[in-house]
Amino acid sequence: MPLGKRGLKRSPSSSSSTTSTTVTTIAFIALCVLGVWMLTGKTFSPPKTNTTTSDSGFSFSNEPETLKATEKNEHTVFEDNPGVLPIDAIQTGDPNQTHYTITNDKGSGGSDKQDEGNASSAGDDDSKMSDEQKVKKIIEEQKKQNEVDTQMSEDKTLIENQQFFVFDNNAKSSTEEMIKQQQQLRENAGNQTLNANDPENHISDEDKRRSIEKHQEQHVQQKEETPFHSFSDQIVPFLQPPPQQEVQVSDSPKSENVTQETEQENTEETEGKRAKEHKLTNSNSGVSETWNPDGGNTGSSPKESLESRKSWSTQASQSQNEKERRKDESEGDEGNGNIDGYTWRLCNETTGPDFIPCLDNTKAIQQLRTTAHYEHRERHCPEEGPVCLVPLPEGYKVPIPWPKSRDKIWYRNVPHPMLAEVKGHQNWVRVTGEIITFPGGGTQFIHGALHYIDFIQQAVPKIAWGKYTRVSLDVGCGVASFGGYLFERDVLTMSFAPKDEHDAQIQFALERGIPAISAVMGTKRLQFPSNVFDLVHCARCRVPWHIDGGKLLLELNRVLRPGGYFVWSATPVYQKLGEDVEIWNAMSNLTVSMCWELVTIKMDKLNSAGFAIYRKPTTNECYEKRNQMTPPMCQNEDDPNAAWYVPLQACVHRVPVDKAERGSQWPEAWPHRLQRPPYWLNSSQMGIYGRPAPQDFTRDYKHWRYVVSTSYMSGLGINWSNVRNVLDMRAVYGGFAAALKDLQVWVMNVVNVNSPDTLPIIYERGLFGIYHDWCESFSTYPRSYDLLHADHLFSQLKNRCKLVPVMAEVDRIVRPGGKLIVRDEPSAVTEVENFLKSLHWEILFAFSKDQEGVLSAQKGNWRPDTYQPSS
Repeated sequence: MPLGKRGLKRSPSSSSSTTSTTVTTIAFIALCVLGVWMLTGKTFSPPKTNTTTSDSGFSFSNEPETLKATEKNEHTVFEDNPGVLPIDAIQTGDPNQTHYTITNDKGSGGSDKQDEGNASSAGDDDSKMSDEQKVKKIIEEQKKQNEVDTQMSEDKTLIENQQFFVFDNNAKSSTEEMIKQQQQLRENAGNQTLNANDPENHISDEDKRRSIEKHQEQHVQQKEETPFHSFSDQIVPFLQPPPQQEVQVSDSPKSENVTQETEQENTEETEGKRAKEHKLTNSNSGVSETWNPDGGNTGSSPKESLESRKSWSTQASQSQNEKERRKDESEGDEGNGNIDGYTWRLCNETTGPDFIPCLDNTKAIQQLRTTAHYEHRERHCPEEGPVCLVPLPEGYKVPIPWPKSRDKIWYRNVPHPMLAEVKGHQNWVRVTGEIITFPGGGTQFIHGALHYIDFIQQAVPKIAWGKYTRVSLDVGCGVASFGGYLFERDVLTMSFAPKDEHDAQIQFALERGIPAISAVMGTKRLQFPSNVFDLVHCARCRVPWHIDGGKLLLELNRVLRPGGYFVWSATPVYQKLGEDVEIWNAMSNLTVSMCWELVTIKMDKLNSAGFAIYRKPTTNECYEKRNQMTPPMCQNEDDPNAAWYVPLQACVHRVPVDKAERGSQWPEAWPHRLQRPPYWLNSSQMGIYGRPAPQDFTRDYKHWRYVVSTSYMSGLGINWSNVRNVLDMRAVYGGFAAALKDLQVWVMNVVNVNSPDTLPIIYERGLFGIYHDWCESFSTYPRSYDLLHADHLFSQLKNRCKLVPVMAEVDRIVRPGGKLIVRDEPSAVTEVENFLKSLHWEILFAFSKDQEGVLSAQKGNWRPDTYQPSS
């Protein structure tokens, strides 16, 4: 019960003392609270940042509040509830800079009189409060201010996070949407703070925390999916037009969407990043496309792992003869091969437009001690590659495109009528005015190659063209009609013949659009791996298989796959003349000692010719049971895969029988073998690019499918309908060739002798290729190819030899109108571009970004006016 109601009275002195004590206590508490407030508060000393504000005021019009900027020369007066200010307004410690005040947007946005009235009213209210009420008000205001400071800090973090927002390359957003999102975040944050005292709009601290965490999680996810670039880089993709054409290159009869597979791959591979897109413009052809330099581990060329070289052998290391044959190159008079100040001249050679440097080295051929084993038809490269240009035949025309070229070519492009005179009666070739025609015949199939091809399969159905048999070798091919017509059976044939008196037979084949190289069965191994060809064919190929202990047939045994077939169509099979009988008996004895099975002998009545078909064994059991070890088994140290300048040996290599060993099993049927890693690729072995070998293979395949479909088909100024003969100068797994499967092209895959030996993988997937060293000339005629592709070749090559002869070789083997695609380090691309300009090639496309450069160029008809001095 209150004391006053009990009638008790206090003395005046007692009442005065009590009141004084109460006031003193309240004042002391107020001072303590105020001191704590001043020590902990953030309003009096806002954090300093690098953010600056404009000298001119500006305002954000956000309902229901409006933020205005006003210029002041003194510090901002402390206000009880300033709300959420823009970040720029609270991040400066300079009193001379623009400061921001918040005004109520109920009327005109606030006036000085209204502000003074409000301040006066607040002062009157404060004067009527008791000391105890004042203390309570101060404590409540302190709590509100702490909430405001917390919210401003959270808002600052959220907005700063949004400054790192980047566009997804495939999103449909724009820069305006990003700005709206930032403004909306500010508005929401301001509403949450200014309306905190409204029960209907109250947001709890827990809800705020959850909201902030949600935005932060979204931000982290965006950062993981997209790399951070400058703001200008973010806008670039939205300023670019879409690619003019999208071409799908599938690896199976059903067409697949390459872009979707690439996006799925980028999602599954956690280490991958989304593509950086940059605009490339082709000023010459008007082609504009969205370029993807790194492609999220899809577009840019993978980098070869130095560590992987320990897991792979090379031809240079396998061929013991290589170090002895290749001596230190002299510096010559070309310096470092730079094109500055260099003047191109025509080659002064007796072979004229048909010059092949490594086969027409007259000086080296004249020094040979014997030519009994066709040594003069083998490669004899000069120590320094030629730096001259091969002239064009008079009246040269743009080649007739495939498939018409299989049946006819321009006479002026290959002006050699002698072969028509010698072999015209066998339907090899005929000359009719300006046209050379090819009736499709051959010495053993006068009435057409297709009948002959089908007759072979009828004789041995297991040959199964295009399924069981995918890659074949045609020895002594003539004009390569056998291989040309096998395209209709989905078979890829490597045809070869020497450059001999048959007057440019390989040049005829290449002009027709049929794969072929100039080579001979002589004293050295063919430039192929062991156990790679599904079938080997010889139709009157004029090779003496039975001499010298069977060295030449044993070389076929080396390259023929275990279980593969040898088709021998020659007169000893079906004629009974004395020489033929002698050869047949010798061949019979040799094939039996090699454990080859004679599957069948058939007579083709239509062509009045016959053939014998042999099969290579799949086990070593027969070798172990032979009564006479002739020919002997090869020594263990004799590597059957060594093929670069390796002398022939009269010995038999053992057949691989371990299930994990290459050659122990037949490849999958075509086209499945194209896209799947070979069974013998071991996951424990590091691939060329640093991943386990099977994953490396798959990754490389997807990479080239992506590059070809999204860039090469429409972005390099190349009309692929005019491309038939393609050479990949650095093939690795053959992914580039595999990506071109559905086009009417064939690709000669080159594995460099100093690179990891991946050529067996290329054959295993149903493609073909050859070993080569680009410091030497290639074994082909001038004007052989429509397109050359060089992926990170020149940057490696220029460390081994000069680029001047290499570029002269590129110019030699590309047809006028042919193309070159280069992907390499920017410095190498620039150097190649300068060479091409000096050769008067047209640069169709050139682009460099970071560590990747791309170039495409087209050869013209320009030739120098002067000849190189005679040596």
